[in-house]
Amino acid sequence: MKLSTRDANAYFKRPDTSAAGCLIFGDDAMRVALKRQDLMAALLGANAEEEMRLTRMTGADLRSDSAGLLDAVKAVGFFPGPRAVLVEGATDGLSKVFTTAFDEWQQGDAQIIATAGRLTAKSALRKVFEGNKLAYAAAIYDDPPGRAEIEEMLKAAQITDADREAMVDLEALARSIGPGDFRQMIDKLGLYKRGDATPVMPADIEAVAPLTREAELDDILHATAEAETGAIGPILMRLKQQGTTPVSLCIAALRHFRALHAAAIHPNGPAAGLQAMRPPVFGPRRDRMARQAGRWGQGALETALSLLVETDLTLRSASTAPQMAVMERTLIRLAMLPGRGKR
Repeated sequence: MKLSTRDANAYFKRPDTSAAGCLIFGDDAMRVALKRQDLMAALLGANAEEEMRLTRMTGADLRSDSAGLLDAVKAVGFFPGPRAVLVEGATDGLSKVFTTAFDEWQQGDAQIIATAGRLTAKSALRKVFEGNKLAYAAAIYDDPPGRAEIEEMLKAAQITDADREAMVDLEALARSIGPGDFRQMIDKLGLYKRGDATPVMPADIEAVAPLTREAELDDILHATAEAETGAIGPILMRLKQQGTTPVSLCIAALRHFRALHAAAIHPNGPAAGLQAMRPPVFGPRRDRMARQAGRWGQGALETALSLLVETDLTLRSASTAPQMAVMERTLIRLAMLPGRGKR
């Protein structure tokens, strides 16, 4: 039987324990693996592998031993409870192996769970599962988790309440990072909020979001954007001691000011512009950058970007000028740009 996306998500949480098996397939191997993980946990419960109620096989195993699947399905375990045979990397070439196993399958045998990559509508493997009244087939698409699925993840992480703005941030983050990273972030959020009865807020998401940025690097970019000229030199010295190169600093500055420019020209305002980015900017950092974008304005930010591009070309040229000094001069010039309104 073929499962729709909505039915599949429900099935993975509450599978049919009397079914003969299920095929999970899709382009994104991580998304397929996560859905398979949900299904196996719901179907077998805890300690299935330790209690030898789960047999793992690969498509390559079956190509060299076609009888291995049926043998595993019929094998009687030492421990009570549901059993399953997991075949990862199944292909159309193994469709006859699965057909034979289903023909011999009886209630009480191990369920056959198979994962595969992209399968077309004419796939022989899909037809085996979709044409069997006791089996299921689910296509996993590259769509990001929706609100209902995110709420399920939060519930699984023992998070019972989230601020409305925090949910908007989570939906934006789900669209910008991989499913595995997003699942890990939700788990981390659950640990972060353990023992805290307050709702999840945007600041909590910022604290655990998988953003790759250095605190010192952020400090100097904020100091530049907020006209804190006196802070630039000391922070730059610390960055130099940490091994930060002038070119990498210039690239980071370009990224920061491009984000401010995109925020400044967004029709719904700077905060909405930062929210729409990939990855989105969250919590207090978003609020801070929104204020920066509002102070600078579109024209001044375009001047800043031109100055940074010119500096980047200088740093990558054959110029003999001390590169860190060139970068420091640019940051100070940016911090002192006129026409940015009240500082």
